[in-house]
Amino acid sequence: MTGGITAVQLTVLAALGATAPATADPGLIGCGQWAKTTVASGYGSLENLAFDGRGGLLLSEISLSGSGGALQRLTAEGARSTVADIEAPGGIVVSGATAFVNSGNTANSGLSGLADGSIQAVDLSTGAVRPVATGLTMPNGLAQLPDGGFVVSRDMGADTTLTRVLPDGSMQRPAPGLTSTNGLAYDPERRKLFVSTTFDATSTLAVFDVDDLSAEPQRITIPGPGPMNAADDLTVGPDGAVYVALNVLGQVVRVDPDTARTCVVANGLPFTTSVRFGSGPGWDVHSLYATSFLGTVTRLTP
Repeated sequence: MTGGITAVQLTVLAALGATAPATADPGLIGCGQWAKTTVASGYGSLENLAFDGRGGLLLSEISLSGSGGALQRLTAEGARSTVADIEAPGGIVVSGATAFVNSGNTANSGLSGLADGSIQAVDLSTGAVRPVATGLTMPNGLAQLPDGGFVVSRDMGADTTLTRVLPDGSMQRPAPGLTSTNGLAYDPERRKLFVSTTFDATSTLAVFDVDDLSAEPQRITIPGPGPMNAADDLTVGPDGAVYVALNVLGQVVRVDPDTARTCVVANGLPFTTSVRFGSGPGWDVHSLYATSFLGTVTRLTP
């Protein structure tokens, strides 16, 4: 979803009574609640996170006004620093000493169809920034494919399907039938690309064969009304399950892609945007770390 609480989200909240339920949807299979611990607070609106493998947690931060932005770094000891200024940052993918970050992830760009977005490569040693791809509209989620290219999502506007950025910089639309796309995660073990949808009537976890992204994906339904769930970013866990942040509902849902069974692992996380399992010095590999539009980082422990 876009960084910051947008007018669209506020409209949805107003229509739903402005409060997220504190209990799990009865259609979900219970699997126990994970413990919640606040790791950090006081940031601007946080859209995404990734671990840099060097002891740092990278955060896509936008001011609450929706302008500006930066790639921030947080250590397990609580030290904060700015890696680079990025306009309206979105998804983050770390590859070696480089963090690839979406830029231009704003509701205005999505709703207006402005192709002012890009993928930026950030040198984690120097903070130097260079463009990898330009001419994107509201690039939200980000995944890197085995060929070195990328897939980006877009959940607002007239054309909300995926965009594939090939290694040569050219672009394709591989999945025209999938709309309101948001969270992206590539699973190298299965060679699958997982995609969540945000504002569609039904929340969908789409599963693509990475060798044929134009083929119709497997579709897994996440129970509950789509806009009320507002499925946001996701990650593949060490157990092979997919963990999805439900932004408006304030939950994290575990989805077994082999059986399509779902369960809620955490409630009471308003405007949760993204989740990742810990990686690197100081971060627990068994815990999920979640960001929110409220500027918080929360640790979820089974």
